[in-house]
Amino acid sequence: MRVLGIETSCDETGVALVESGRGVLAHALHSQVDLHEAYGGVVPELASRDHVRRLLPLTRQVLAQAGLAPTDLDAVAYTRGPGLAGALLVGASVAESLAWTLRIPALPVHHLEGHLLSPLLAEPGLGFPFVALLVSGGHTQLMRVDAVGAYSLLGDTLDDAAGEAFDKTAKLLGLGYPGGPAVARAALGGRPGQHRLPRPMAASGDLDFSFSGLKTAVATLVARVRPDAQGIADIAHAFQEAVTDVLVAKCTGALRATGLTTLVVAGGVGANRRLRERLDAACAGLGARAAYPPVELCTDNGAMIAWAGLLRLEAGGDPASDTADGAFTVLPRWPLEGLSPPGRGRAADDQPAG
Repeated sequence: MRVLGIETSCDETGVALVESGRGVLAHALHSQVDLHEAYGGVVPELASRDHVRRLLPLTRQVLAQAGLAPTDLDAVAYTRGPGLAGALLVGASVAESLAWTLRIPALPVHHLEGHLLSPLLAEPGLGFPFVALLVSGGHTQLMRVDAVGAYSLLGDTLDDAAGEAFDKTAKLLGLGYPGGPAVARAALGGRPGQHRLPRPMAASGDLDFSFSGLKTAVATLVARVRPDAQGIADIAHAFQEAVTDVLVAKCTGALRATGLTTLVVAGGVGANRRLRERLDAACAGLGARAAYPPVELCTDNGAMIAWAGLLRLEAGGDPASDTADGAFTVLPRWPLEGLSPPGRGRAADDQPAG
């Protein structure tokens, strides 16, 4: 079974093709970083317009790379939410139109479910249940995953996500956008022990997160020391260590609380090398293991959407299009824990959050 995946939830246009038993056949990704860099963040209208320009050429590129024609597809999966409404509508419109034309299923996919299941692309034999850390610019959550579509929220961020804190810290340090890779690069030249930043909620006794206070501590430190190049590297190092300490503490807490022995890490911050090193060591100390998607699939991409759609189909998901009359909706706000398991329809999925 071959599934085309389309991802347009924010500032990356991703298209990919996956096949049962073979994994990713081809994928292409266009990042809008250069487009939004001047604004220090994503401008929704600009993002939507760029998706319109990029999506069809990328789709043709992926099909050509795989040596396939549209008629070789068995389904088209796309990100229904959460995300920017205009950006989501671009992907949904193309996917539903293509599926309708080919008379094949259109599969609306939850963006975070795509991230959550993406490590199974690298390790198809990875078994359920497991603990998952979703850590990105918009989300920092711990989930218990018992099967495709069976998710329980263990902990959530109360304010800033970890990736958002990276972006804000990068801006404070003059390191540019996006912040995660910029801070990580600067941290390589930082000297350990030069600054001590807080570890918010690391010992709170629950599995929730908070990173806004850490960002404020960085702002206070920058204003006080007015760092030179080495000082910037030192602060970047201290910040990265603080975030990593919190994430490791919460992940090990989740493994202990659930009694599970597998941790899956997904989302853009999951590409951070220091975080991977620390999580690998912490899991080994507990007799557990950590699993990650390939680095190139940590950020938003079409492969994770195609993969989630394929897994739902293989698990007995409803192959029908979004609605019988060809209409469709997107859900800019859509809680992951509200998803229906495969084969149970979409009634619960159709309710936007808040």
